[in-house]
Amino acid sequence: MPKFVTRIFVVEDNEFFATLIKQKLEMNDQNEVTLFFNGDDFRNNLHQNPDIVVLDYNLPNSNGIDLLKEIKNYNQEIKTIIVSGQEKVDVVIEAFECGAEEYIKKDDNALQILDLKVQKHSGSVNLRKEVDHLRDQIIDRHRYDRIIGESQAVLKVLRLIQKVEKTNMLALITGESGTGKELVASAIHYNSAKKNKPFVAVNVAAIPEDLMESELFGHERGAFTGADSKRIGKFEEANDGTIFLDEIGEMDVHMQTKLLRVLQESKITRLGSNKEIALNVRVIAATNKNLAQRVKDGKMREDLYYRLQGFLIHLPPLRERENDLLLLARNMLRQFCDANRIPQKTFSSDALKSMMKHPWSGNVRELKAFVERAVLISDGDVIEDEDLIFSQDI
Repeated sequence: MPKFVTRIFVVEDNEFFATLIKQKLEMNDQNEVTLFFNGDDFRNNLHQNPDIVVLDYNLPNSNGIDLLKEIKNYNQEIKTIIVSGQEKVDVVIEAFECGAEEYIKKDDNALQILDLKVQKHSGSVNLRKEVDHLRDQIIDRHRYDRIIGESQAVLKVLRLIQKVEKTNMLALITGESGTGKELVASAIHYNSAKKNKPFVAVNVAAIPEDLMESELFGHERGAFTGADSKRIGKFEEANDGTIFLDEIGEMDVHMQTKLLRVLQESKITRLGSNKEIALNVRVIAATNKNLAQRVKDGKMREDLYYRLQGFLIHLPPLRERENDLLLLARNMLRQFCDANRIPQKTFSSDALKSMMKHPWSGNVRELKAFVERAVLISDGDVIEDEDLIFSQDI
């Protein structure tokens, strides 16, 4: 069993007191403590999913109770400890009603009490991690039956899906074109608590730049020439569910600024309106681009780039998936024949050998088109080597 680290975020504007907390808690080498001196910096890093948050009640430009609500709305499993000079009974009651696990008064004993409370909650946090770790070793293939493959690379992806589907965390799926990023996004959604809510997929690259804001956030009647009626955007359409932003690396820098605000505040404003609309939307993004390079090239905002690094899932190219090629090809062959009422066919051994040598730069998407083409070209029940036309041969 691996040794688990307890990730603790401390949100405290008094830098001296915050440093004392960090020193005290890190006397236990299983604790990893990160300090934030205001609510905004903390919000921008909540996607890192801490195990425990130690939260001051009074913060510059923030209220500890409001932050507590945001934490619990983001992930109920994050343990939250309020540390405050406030002794009013109604404040303490409100903190517990909003989900705080502990409320500690700031006095001479605060550090000692905090250490004991963190130890208590670390035990339950790490027990949950142990259970999750053991569960993750067993993959329920029935729940992911659309994701075909038994290679170690695919099993790693399934384990990551199992981890992130339990949370509301932003996920970024990377990989070459045609590797199945939308398939993974839908697997996350349909195995999550939001499975009965909308799943809205948006191909960012397919939307003209001047229509992007209206498409994502909607518009009011008269917002621009041709806006004859109110229109609900994709984010509102996905409310309480999941929005999948494919090819996020293609988004214009101007729109990236607006998207970043939505990710941070969970609010949108339709074009032509001043009214903010609060949303509860799980965001999954995908890209086949090198986003770090796009930041260097000035094509992506650095703050959005880091915000997207919530939970990373990299999809391997088909050429790195061992014998998954044969499983996929046979499954595609069966489905295509069934869908088109064609007698079932098989691949000859020579055809399979040729397929194994091909680089498949278009990945699963290329393989699907290849299999369907081979079925139609073949005259018999067996698809022979001469029936194969690879993409570079066209």
